[in-house]
Amino acid sequence: MTETRKLAAILAADVVGYSRLAGTDEDRTLARLRALRSDLIDPTIAVHNGRVVKRTGDGILVEFRSVVDAVRCAIELQNGMVERNAGLPPERRIEFRVGVHLGDVVEESDGDLMGDGVNIAARLEGVAKPGTICLSEDAYRQVRARLDLAVSDLGETQLKNIAEPVRIYSLQVGLPAQAKTATPAERAAPDKPSAQLALPDKPSIVVLPFDNMSRDPEQEYFSDGISEDIITDLSKVSALFVIARNSAFVYKGKAFNIPDICRELGVRFALEGSVRKAGNRVRITAQLIDGSHGGHLWAERYDRDLTDIFAVQDDVTQHIVAALKVTLSEAEKSVIADSGTTNVDAHDFFLRGRELIFGPKIDRAAFDQSTAWFRRAIELDPNYGAPYAGLAMAYILDFQNRWSDTPEASLDQAARLVGESIAKDDKDPLAHFVAATVALWKKDHERWAHEADRALSLNPNYALAVNSRGLVHVYTGEPAKAIPYIERAIRLDPAQQLYRHFLGTAYFVAGNYETAAAMFKDRIARTPKTDLSRAFLASALGHLGRLEEARQIWRELEEINPRYSYVDHFGRLPFRNPADADKFTDGLRKAGLAE
Repeated sequence: MTETRKLAAILAADVVGYSRLAGTDEDRTLARLRALRSDLIDPTIAVHNGRVVKRTGDGILVEFRSVVDAVRCAIELQNGMVERNAGLPPERRIEFRVGVHLGDVVEESDGDLMGDGVNIAARLEGVAKPGTICLSEDAYRQVRARLDLAVSDLGETQLKNIAEPVRIYSLQVGLPAQAKTATPAERAAPDKPSAQLALPDKPSIVVLPFDNMSRDPEQEYFSDGISEDIITDLSKVSALFVIARNSAFVYKGKAFNIPDICRELGVRFALEGSVRKAGNRVRITAQLIDGSHGGHLWAERYDRDLTDIFAVQDDVTQHIVAALKVTLSEAEKSVIADSGTTNVDAHDFFLRGRELIFGPKIDRAAFDQSTAWFRRAIELDPNYGAPYAGLAMAYILDFQNRWSDTPEASLDQAARLVGESIAKDDKDPLAHFVAATVALWKKDHERWAHEADRALSLNPNYALAVNSRGLVHVYTGEPAKAIPYIERAIRLDPAQQLYRHFLGTAYFVAGNYETAAAMFKDRIARTPKTDLSRAFLASALGHLGRLEEARQIWRELEEINPRYSYVDHFGRLPFRNPADADKFTDGLRKAGLAE
């Protein structure tokens, strides 16, 4: 007999006090159970895409594509029984206990299921009170943000014949399960994309930030790092369209509904999961979901040593690629399989540093801490190229923001470090993107274009590199060529508002001041404290002859940043042709704002 191992949502239910009911009036009890099966139980299971695995005289075991389906089914069943028991004396009421678990099961050739996933669901049903639903922690995590549930945390419970204690949540019923709606504050995040987008012409996916299940906020960087590594690996597949990390992480810590996210981002599929790190062990769960209906295409749980973390990430990527029926080229297989290091601790310090320099808040403290972590990673594995690139990026940010005592030397330091990174690993798209950024600030346009192209050859979904390649055209006087690149960067990363500024800049350099002004206004509406877009908008309005409006925008800029100097600002921008830079000053002069 052949068997298949998989992750599944399992619902186990049985009748409370069946022997007592049958002993009192067996014929009536059996007739009522048959009626319940035909009128309530089987139709409800079918509506929620369940598969009946087996029935006993007083119980049932059902498999579902998702935990959300299983819990919705359980709630409808229990609420249906509340209605049917209304008005009956206690001795005639039929009540169910229900357990729901997400776990590993073995499916035999005849469709029967066995294994811990089934056993835990059955044990949960056994401890449930009449009329209630008990969820394991693994099941509850899947539904807590998607269904509006009132639960009681029963804590860690030792279940019969189950080796490790299981955290159990008891679900109160009484109303149908509803899709959880985010609060106005949750949905008003300024960086959250809102317009519905058309699906790309290739399989499209968003990797949502994996939940940190370690109950230790200090481990947040690790779960985020796993998510970002999977995003990076998938992004290297040219036959996929992959939403950038920045836009995926907009949903971190918020209530959400997978189909809604897929519609907002214009993708078909979503990957979600969790990470629990304890000592030298890590548990990772991952589920690939079809956003058109919310059903699971693939799910798996990994309980491994930390030394296996790279193999787990590669396995997740390979399963997703297979599920989406995408064929990898040999080059893509090679790039994805190469993690850059076998030293788990070095990779861990790299994750810590990367989380800071590409995180939402970058300041002097973050610069100091990130550089320390990157240097520690290099100490542990001097041949690991990624930390050199991360360190180089930190020094670029210091050059821009002038945190250290010698920021003027930071750009040369970055150039040296990223050169070392590429020498150690020429297939790391991060290193080539950082090299392109160094070339940007050194105004080396040929090197800038070359490195951006190299980054994109290794990672065609790399929004930062796509935008960078477009900016080459902006600053070399070919803005029309820049627009498709920057629009693609926005499509890959719709939550990154700075791209809208760059798109406005392309139209500005092209002399299309009306469209440029509209783009700058859009960026200001999304990022109200920007001084950069206000400076460009004031100049564009000057060119358009809307002088009073330009002056009002400039007054707003000065309130936001009293120390703003357009001379310093434009002196650093890498325009090859001074006439393109002069367009900015000309617009301010027309508005009476130039010095």
